[in-house]
This record gives sequence, structure tokens and C-alpha cells, in this order.
Amino acid sequence: MAFAASSVASRTRPEPEPGTPTGSRFAAPLMIASAVVGLLWIVVFYVISGTDITIPVYSDLGDWNIVIGMGFIVAAFGFAMKWE
Repeated sequence: MAFAASSVASRTRPEPEPGTPTGSRFAAPLMIASAVVGLLWIVVFYVISGTDITIPVYSDLGDWNIVIGMGFIVAAFGFAMKWE
């Protein structure tokens, strides 16, 4: 059902004018910011994991910090899809 709806929606969407940008102008800054946040999230996790340093909520997450950091990086790829 969803495939049929998206198929009809793509055929009824008007074509953009030539030279008109179709992407989002915020896609590139959001892509870079999301990738940097994800990378820093993972780096901070690995740096503080072998020490006695505790960051209140961050340290309680444990290995889930890697999943969260990778989530930011995957979101960066999502923003890259909108960039032209």
C-alpha cells in the first residue's frame, strides 16, 4: 500500500524548473555537524573509558555510547542524501 502511494505521489509531483535547487540549503551544515558530533561522541567515550573520569549521564550509558555516536554518523549520511 505504501509503495503504491509513493509511486502515485512521485508521478503527480510537478517537475522543478531547470536551474532551481531542489535540495535543502541546511543539508550540508547539518551533515557536517552530525558527523562531527558522532565522531566526538565516540572519541570521548574511548578516551574516558579507561580512566576514573565520570560524566554524569554519559558514563552511565556504557557501550550504548558507541550506538549513539554511530546514530549521529548515520544521520549525517541521511543529510547527505538531501544535499545537492
